[in-house]
Amino acid sequence: MMRQTLRLQAAASLKTALKHAPAKTSTTALAAISHSLRLQAQAIREYSTPSAPSASPTSTPTGTNNTQPKYRQFHTSDIQNQAREVPGFPILDDPLVQNHSIPSFMVGTQNGFLPRQDPLDVLPKEYEALEELLQKMPLTLKDGSKGLLALGQFGEACKSLPQYDLSNVEDSELLSALYRDYTFVASAYLLEPCDILYRKTGDYGLGRSVLPKNIAVPLVQVAEKIGAKPFMEYALSYALYNYRRIDKSKGLVWGNLELIRPFSGDPSELGFIISHVTMVSHSGELVKNTMKTLEAAGKHNRQAFNEGLSKVVSTYEKINQEMDTMWQRSLPADYLKFRTFIMGTKNQPMFPKGVIYEGVSDEPMFHRGESGANDSMVPMGDNLLQLTESMPSNPLTAVLKDFRTYRPHNHAEFLEFVEEKARQNQVRNFAEQDPNSAAIFLAAVDQIRNFRNRHWSFTKEYIIKYTKHPVATGGSPIVTWLPNQLATVLKTMQEVGAKIDERALLPENKALVDVLTKRADAQARILDREVAQLRTEIKDQDKV
Repeated sequence: MMRQTLRLQAAASLKTALKHAPAKTSTTALAAISHSLRLQAQAIREYSTPSAPSASPTSTPTGTNNTQPKYRQFHTSDIQNQAREVPGFPILDDPLVQNHSIPSFMVGTQNGFLPRQDPLDVLPKEYEALEELLQKMPLTLKDGSKGLLALGQFGEACKSLPQYDLSNVEDSELLSALYRDYTFVASAYLLEPCDILYRKTGDYGLGRSVLPKNIAVPLVQVAEKIGAKPFMEYALSYALYNYRRIDKSKGLVWGNLELIRPFSGDPSELGFIISHVTMVSHSGELVKNTMKTLEAAGKHNRQAFNEGLSKVVSTYEKINQEMDTMWQRSLPADYLKFRTFIMGTKNQPMFPKGVIYEGVSDEPMFHRGESGANDSMVPMGDNLLQLTESMPSNPLTAVLKDFRTYRPHNHAEFLEFVEEKARQNQVRNFAEQDPNSAAIFLAAVDQIRNFRNRHWSFTKEYIIKYTKHPVATGGSPIVTWLPNQLATVLKTMQEVGAKIDERALLPENKALVDVLTKRADAQARILDREVAQLRTEIKDQDKV
């Protein structure tokens, strides 16, 4: 019965989406809608098994089954025959903000990796108890008083939360908001004891090992509907679906954005999250120029390739400039005030046996915590520049690949597409065939270096300086994981720079290549020394 119902829902969604699409909707947009709903139908076929959670959570018996939720798996092979304007992947050139039938997160040239519409910031009245709980949750409330987490009363307050039945919710905007809000409640509930102990002793202790069914069942239910893991994610909840424009007529810029859901209520938490939003506001331009670069490489069009890749470089420059404002917007000494609540249950000492989702499964679940490493802009650059395939085959790279499953499925498929297309079109090889193209390629890799090096600097100044906890929020080793990727980027820069015939370079490119290769050489030596020293100070850096 459930499978038949879901099939009917998918068919209705397709009919509704096409009915409400604007009259001038482009071929690209229609292809994206069609593609998304085909994936939804595929997900329904793969997901709807007898062991799936009940469609009526309010009537779930106290007994639980022994099967964990099966997460939707979408594959790039499904997109190969789409009708579209942009060759290879259906990308929205119109975000279709009035359409609530297709997923909130779909790659577009305007919205990039941000949601198609601004996030829903207040839940409908029928979810009033959930909204009120979240309003009372933060350590510090808007009026300066202590919230439930500061008082150590959040877990107790969760007992009175109704177990909402979300089986009939189909509006994509509401589903996204409910997913965000239930992941906030789940993380706050599970990690509240850790935060209390950390504020007293500097140690995290153990988190709660059971997520009660009035949180677990609706969380799993809404996660299934949007094709996500039932735990907090960077894009789908903590960062990219957690902002509100103060003036709706103005852009996604610092000073015009505030948080929907904070954990701490500290100004530095606002700065931390909103800085990510303003960075990702440039991702539409990045997507557009990435596609132009891929297409030009496939057609061996040197001029178009150089122009497209140069725009990729200039866009990453804007993103890196925005990232650098983090130092002022979010103070390093404040980060640990809210960091506890974005930790995961996988490879974290606070959850040695994972978490039981009551009413869903008797088997413990393990999920990685929220991390900026789950953003899609740098992975797209990794894949475009063929850095991903140069990563060493080791457990740290396996963590990187695991991280890339923690994002909207449309984004994950797009990243896979870019990786495969770059390999097919031999982007790096095409660039290296011409010295000036190689210089631009080197500059693009340097922007990835710039991003990763700043992330590494943040890790040292915001985290390692204040705590010896060996694991990052996402469950990766705090000292060795980021340098694993950064070292690959530096090695690539050294390899590309060594092959460039400087005699054939334009004067400006000759100076650029000289600066970038010397910097890569120096930074590689510094990085090796830093990691060797920090490994002596922080334990368990080989555990992944």
